[in-house]
Amino acid sequence: MKPTPINAMLLAAGRGERMRPLTDHTPKPLLQVRGKPLMQWPLEALGRGGFNNVVVNTAWLGAQIAEKFKSVFVLQPPSHLRKQLLNKEHLQIRYSHEGRDFGGALETAGGIVRALPLLCPPDPSGANAEVFWVLAGDVFAPDFVFSQAAVDRFVASGKLAHIWLVPNPAHNPRGDFGLALNPGAAQAVGLALNLAADDPRPRYTYSTLGLYHRALFAPPYCDIPVGNPQGSKAPLAPLLRAAMDNDQVSAEIYLGSWTDVGTPERLAQLNQ
Repeated sequence: MKPTPINAMLLAAGRGERMRPLTDHTPKPLLQVRGKPLMQWPLEALGRGGFNNVVVNTAWLGAQIAEKFKSVFVLQPPSHLRKQLLNKEHLQIRYSHEGRDFGGALETAGGIVRALPLLCPPDPSGANAEVFWVLAGDVFAPDFVFSQAAVDRFVASGKLAHIWLVPNPAHNPRGDFGLALNPGAAQAVGLALNLAADDPRPRYTYSTLGLYHRALFAPPYCDIPVGNPQGSKAPLAPLLRAAMDNDQVSAEIYLGSWTDVGTPERLAQLNQ
């Protein structure tokens, strides 16, 4: 039986301080990149992959995001991609309004735990969807492919997370995580490493694209109750590093076009 496509979470709650004054009146995910709101690019990529159920968290000017994309977003692909999107023309979008509920963003892990009831609801058979995509609404990666094959490999691995790493950009020269390649692998894939500061092995930058198992957001890695009823703020990196120390995070290198649209200068370069 063909598996049901998993859900995805698109992170869109940040303030975008470094993007000011552009973000004083417009949330960063709605800034225009090549004629579209920045977050529309990954939404369309999810649709091309057949992942049509997305949870978007919001905080800063979040009402603008919900007004723009609403609960059903109709994809408008270029003509050469229309066949790929046959019967997949709509995305169902649900919102986790952190700003409305708690007065501000809950950081990445806090926001994911808040959204877990939407990301991993019981299916009609009573089983739980245990895995989901996580991606950022302020990263431009137009060539990234969200595929069921990647999901199947991740589920079969039994890992808690699989993340895509990119070569270090100028604004993050030291990188984030190491990578121990699998011997004989056809591509740059292996275990993600939480390297010590003095470890000479190369580091790569986390692209913000990843597959996650809900068990990463439960003890012993995370002690926030499902649904985050108190609105606890928590970053994702400490959870990932703890899981890496237990060999529970796989990773691979992504060499496609990728930009963390974190400053007005980077936005301007994309739009030249």
